[in-house]
Amino acid sequence: MRELTYTGRNTVEWREAPDPKLQSDQEAIVVPVAATSCDVDSMILAGHGFIDPPFALGHECVGRVVETGDAVTTVAPGDLVVVPWSINCGTCDNCRAGLTAHCTAVPHMAMYGAPIGGSWGGLFSDLVRVPWADAMLVPLPAGLDPVAMASASDNWSLSWRLVAPHLKNKPGARVLVVARGSIGLYVCDIARALGASDILYVDPDPEHREIARGYGAATAETLEPFPHGFDIAVEATGRVDQLALAVKSLAPEGICESAGNHFRPGELPLLDMYLTGVTLRIARDNVRNHIPDALELAASGKVAPERVVSHVLDWEQLPDALPEKHLKPVFVRADS
Repeated sequence: MRELTYTGRNTVEWREAPDPKLQSDQEAIVVPVAATSCDVDSMILAGHGFIDPPFALGHECVGRVVETGDAVTTVAPGDLVVVPWSINCGTCDNCRAGLTAHCTAVPHMAMYGAPIGGSWGGLFSDLVRVPWADAMLVPLPAGLDPVAMASASDNWSLSWRLVAPHLKNKPGARVLVVARGSIGLYVCDIARALGASDILYVDPDPEHREIARGYGAATAETLEPFPHGFDIAVEATGRVDQLALAVKSLAPEGICESAGNHFRPGELPLLDMYLTGVTLRIARDNVRNHIPDALELAASGKVAPERVVSHVLDWEQLPDALPEKHLKPVFVRADS
């Protein structure tokens, strides 16, 4: 088989690799049918990552099961499934507590798409081995488009976690979104659907702002601190200066969720945060725990994640098209 391999700044190529084989009766082999780039993949391709190439890329896809071990009970060959980005067993103490990104059955942060916690390959591969199929794979609900939900492995389900629980606890909250990619737009869609009273989306890209307005958000190119303006802030830029502006715009006891990958250091306004009583979470998401709820919302018809998909491209275009600057390209396998 082939796996798409990141070899250097803005450069990827197909490389041959052995076809994956079942290594236990709990495993499955999956063929990706709709795979997309995570916002962090764009940063990696631009040379801002912290892992030296080469390595297999990709950690967001809907796939079709092609083979299962004898002990697998929740999926079967032919099923469409969401493949979560992190490797998790489902039975260790951390997994049972919902901390699936910190599974103790594998090295810390084991994942697809980057050689962290071992080499598990990437989801831009012709075939993918899933080590604990019952724990990891989530069947795609009938009627959901794999293209629209290609990001459920990470960005879509992460976006649900960033805002949905907070809106449940504080209905009608005011939401600030400071972003540069798909996560912020998904947050706007979810926040609107779940009853946010006001949404401000901040992004220098005019096309992104247009999509956000379609979700009912007010938009701005840049953010000036808006003291006590918002109950919830979501930062998804990877820039500490933007995170600082977001937390300075929170109302007393406001909550800031940071989904940016901060590869560079910076300073936060800690005294302002102390005086306001800010809660800040910066975390890689335990996404497997949230995928079912995020898919349930997608299936409700209250949201439109397909609007974020910028291009639908053939699988064979991956080496040429992935390094291009697209918001959310989805690569499809017509033969799968």
